[in-house]
This record gives sequence, structure tokens and C-alpha cells, in this order.
Amino acid sequence: MKSRAVIAGFLLAMSFLSGCALPRGGPIASEIVGDSAPDDIAIEVVTRASIRDIKNWPATGWHGHYHWFERQVGPSTRVIRAGDLVTLTVWDNQENSLLLGPAERSTPLRPEEVALDGTIFVPYVDNIKVGGLTPQAARREIQGRLAPIAPSAQVQIEVESGQLNSADLVTGVNQPGTYPLVDRNVSLLSLIALGGGVDESVENPLVRLVRSGKSYEVPVDTLYKDPSKNVIIRGGDQVIVDEEERFFLAIGATQTEKQVFFHKEHITAMEALSLLGGLVDARANPQGILVLREYEQSALRADRTGPASSQMVFLFDITDADGVFAAKNFQIQPSDIVMASESAIKPAQAVIALAGSLFALNNVFE
Repeated sequence: MKSRAVIAGFLLAMSFLSGCALPRGGPIASEIVGDSAPDDIAIEVVTRASIRDIKNWPATGWHGHYHWFERQVGPSTRVIRAGDLVTLTVWDNQENSLLLGPAERSTPLRPEEVALDGTIFVPYVDNIKVGGLTPQAARREIQGRLAPIAPSAQVQIEVESGQLNSADLVTGVNQPGTYPLVDRNVSLLSLIALGGGVDESVENPLVRLVRSGKSYEVPVDTLYKDPSKNVIIRGGDQVIVDEEERFFLAIGATQTEKQVFFHKEHITAMEALSLLGGLVDARANPQGILVLREYEQSALRADRTGPASSQMVFLFDITDADGVFAAKNFQIQPSDIVMASESAIKPAQAVIALAGSLFALNNVFE
């Protein structure tokens, strides 16, 4: 009786399995790239040979690289610019000095804002051009102009930075504000440090620098690792620390299915799988790793210098070295869909294993 019950249970289980599909988290590869795929979707098997062509295809979702510029080290001295406040203190030991009152040995003059033409007004000598000079050079110029009326006079100069000798930390740092540049060699990282560093609440931070009406951007991670990206700040620069907006989507038989934001400039297909925790061994088909991407019509080419269709499916087989190296060099683009297809064999193996277990159980009861 027990044997018949086991057999009946086996037959019932087999009829159930044959009558419906096992639950899956994604499609199998043949459902995407098989004969049923629409004619207007092109399938590209990615190998080490084909990756040479694909690397030169137009980027999608952005311009393909961050817009940045080369670091150029400036002098360690500062330069007086329009908008700076200049305060002069004149020392003179001459009796009956035109510049000092009786018994005075020094006098501070009223702070003067450097005009747009780079000049400041100095009593008895009229306007003196100090814009573009270092404070030391400006002191010598002013003292030389005073010499005819006060031969023994000496001048001290203090300069307070105006807008053209300051930079703005707008957002994304712990202490946003306007910061004076002590010289012409203040780096971007030094400026961010003055603002208390990047705010910890900003995920995948991206630095955007606005200069002369143009915008440049670089990931903070790249800025930390590549000294050549740590550019010199100029007066009037605005620095914004924002969250990276580029992302790709991950679905299928990976450990996680989610929207993944770029944490650096480039992410390869193999790195994308790593970011997702790898494949689910019991479900995934390593011969069917897919990347789905859309191109603009203007990017289409028939000579392999661009994609053959506006909707492309890139297929990777990472069970051999050729496919692994191809995936290592294939760059994921923003808005790509990374899909690990399900294995068509492993569910069948589960059925066979179930059948074997039921037969073994039947033998026990005989």
C-alpha cells in the first residue's frame, strides 16, 4: 500500500511538473536571442575579436567620457584682482609729512576696492594700477609713486580676496560657502577640504566644476585616485558635489536585481556582474549573459563602425576564456539592461533529481 502511495505521488508530481513551468526569475537566452526574436533587434555575440569594433561605436546615455581638463600648476603667489579690498599702512619718519599728522609715525588708509580697470586710489598720487600684480609688487609700485612727496615713506599692504580671488563651494560639502584663494596654486581637493570634505549623505559623489560658463565633471573616487585630475582652482570657480546620475538596470539570475549607479567613470560587463554579487549557481546560464542597449538612429552603420540596429542585444559566454576577456573589456553604458538568463537545463535537472528521490523512496518501502 505504501509503495502504491509513493508511486501515485510520483505520478502526480510528474504530471504537475509536465503541466506547468517551474518558477523563474528571468527568461532563458533562447527566448531573447532565438528564432522568435523580432527582426528589428540585432544580436551581437561578443568575443575578443568583435570587441575591437564595439569599442569604437558611439556611446549611449551620455557623451562617453567625463568632460575634464588637464592640471596646470600655477605660481605659489597670489595676484590682486578686481573686487579685492586693499588696505595700505604708510610709515614715514619725516617731519611735516604730507601723509601723517603731527607725532604720527604711521597711518592706515581707508580700504580701497580694486576697480574693474585694476586701479586703487592713493592720496596725493591719484590712481595706481595694482591689478595683475602680486601684493609685493604692488607695494613696491605704490612706494615708488609716493617717493617724490615722501622719500622716506614705507608702505605695508594687506589684501582681502574679492570674488575673482575666491571660489564657491555650492553644495555637497559639510561647510558650503565662499573661500578666498591664498595663492594661485590651490587645488580642487584642498578647496573641498576647506569646506569640511564631501558630505557623507551624498552617495556616489560627482564633482562638477563651473568655470567661465562651462561645466566640467569627475567622480570623487577618480579625483582621489588620479592626481592629474586634482586641478588648480581659479578665482570665480564654483564647485558642486552632487550624486552620480548614471545607472544601469540588472535583472535575471544574479544575486540582486536592482538599479545600479556608476561609482566610477567606466564599468565593464564583468565588473557589473561582480557588483551584483555574481550569478545564482542554481539558476543562471553562464553562456547567456545579455546586455540590452538602445542607440540613436544616427549611430547606425552597415560597415561595423556602428551598431546594425537601434536595439542591440550583446551576448556573452563566460564559460570560456574568450568570452571572459570579452566581458572584461566591454563597457556598460548608462541605461543598459544587464540580464543573466536562466538555465533551461537546471530546472530539468531538478525534475530528474526529484524523480530519483521518489524512486529511491519507493525502493525503501518495497
